[in-house]
Amino acid sequence: MHTNYYFLRQLAPALSERLRGYRVATCFSQEKDELVIGLTDGGAEFWLKVQLGANFPALALPETFQRARANSVDLFPDLLGEQLESVAAWPFDRVLQINFRSGARLVFKLYGPRPNAIFRLTPEAPAQLFQQKLLADADLRPAPPKAADENPAVDPLKRHPALADLPARYLRAQGYEAAPADARPRLVNQLLAQLETPAHYYIIQYEGRTRLSLLPLGDILETFPGTAPLAALRRFVPMALGRRALETELRQVRQTLERRADEASSAATHARQRLHALAHEAGYRNIADLIMAHLHEIRPGATQHEVVDFYTGEPRTIKLKANEKPQKTAENLYRKAKNQQIEERQLTERIARREAEAFFALERLEELDTQPALAELRGLRTWRKLHGLDPAQAAAQAARELPFKVFEDRGFTILVGRNSANNDLLTQKYAHKDDLWLHAKDVSGSHVVIRHKAGQTIPEPVIEHAAQLAGWYSRRQHDSLCPVTVTPKKFVRKPKGALPGQVVVEREKVVLVKPGNPFEKE
Repeated sequence: MHTNYYFLRQLAPALSERLRGYRVATCFSQEKDELVIGLTDGGAEFWLKVQLGANFPALALPETFQRARANSVDLFPDLLGEQLESVAAWPFDRVLQINFRSGARLVFKLYGPRPNAIFRLTPEAPAQLFQQKLLADADLRPAPPKAADENPAVDPLKRHPALADLPARYLRAQGYEAAPADARPRLVNQLLAQLETPAHYYIIQYEGRTRLSLLPLGDILETFPGTAPLAALRRFVPMALGRRALETELRQVRQTLERRADEASSAATHARQRLHALAHEAGYRNIADLIMAHLHEIRPGATQHEVVDFYTGEPRTIKLKANEKPQKTAENLYRKAKNQQIEERQLTERIARREAEAFFALERLEELDTQPALAELRGLRTWRKLHGLDPAQAAAQAARELPFKVFEDRGFTILVGRNSANNDLLTQKYAHKDDLWLHAKDVSGSHVVIRHKAGQTIPEPVIEHAAQLAGWYSRRQHDSLCPVTVTPKKFVRKPKGALPGQVVVEREKVVLVKPGNPFEKE
């Protein structure tokens, strides 16, 4: 909640009281998406360091700041010497405005995906933007106040959009969902009273992230009195930035282990079903034995022959090929029986191996929540290497075990289905909703999946190579050009009753490629 309106409305008057009369002494940037402003009253100094990156917009208040001798650039030169009059929070918004006595204004827009700083020397002067690509911010103005929605059909919690996620989750943890409808407005009003006059500020650990909260939620790391928003913010921002790498890697490890456990369990179940089918279908060897035992009875050119199965005592019809001698048919069946035995042994081994992998992943997930050493980045990285959970090791292991054709391209994994049933397994069980799914358009062929990597966009060359594979492993293999459907997997669904490999694509774009295997030479 460090950028939420209910915190900013506490922060603004505290900054006004602390900084009224201070003048801007310096304004510069020496890191990408970072604006540093130094203020002084002639004796004391005060620093504002504004993080304007999309991932973590924040206003930091370092005690001191040393400007680098190189790689820094002065910004907003008209701001220098301006004397601060007040700081205000825009109503029900994530915007903080600094007002100067000359009429100049500096606005910090702390929206998650597109933060910015906007400076105007006068209210009518042209806007100077920190993030110059966000041209629409030049016209940013406070939104006019809206009347509260009194519609009784609307959930009272949804009538206050500025509440954000933590207050809403706090209410639900207090039993809001189970409360009678006529009691809910009272609960929301009590919450608003707590937010408007907080008793404390809390630095919490909640769902794997370090957060600043006006309400006690999750694991409370530190507590500050409600009269100290500056102290709470000064402590929170460096702590959150310091823990961010750890929290990101913890989420990645957790996602990797959850996916590995799920994939291993699915693969073991799939192999067990196949093994069961092999065990309960008539074996090739049995049919070959019956052919050889009744060889003298089979007429030349016959396509079938009725016998009594000496394994079961029941009548049985043996299918034959008119243009093939029965001895040759039996010979082929004996060879298939040998291959079937090999397959059964491999399936048994795969089941044991995949069940062990699932158990391993579940054990490691439990350790993530119980081992204190993993609360430090160094300890987590050591533990990852010890258990083969380093990203490169995990990718190599996955490539060895996946029951699909596997290709690596620029650090991304491309999976290709082998047949209709295997396509279903790939799309329905292995593919994540954010993976990219490809298929040759309007013909039968392999499903192709490019594995998503958190925080990374799949490069166009990787998509092109995967599209070539989709064309190559389809009926358009020998066409000069092949249209290929490309879409996130979340837009691919399998209708009830559809045949193996059949899916419906709800949104798609189509690319034209020449079918081929770009990895063949490698």
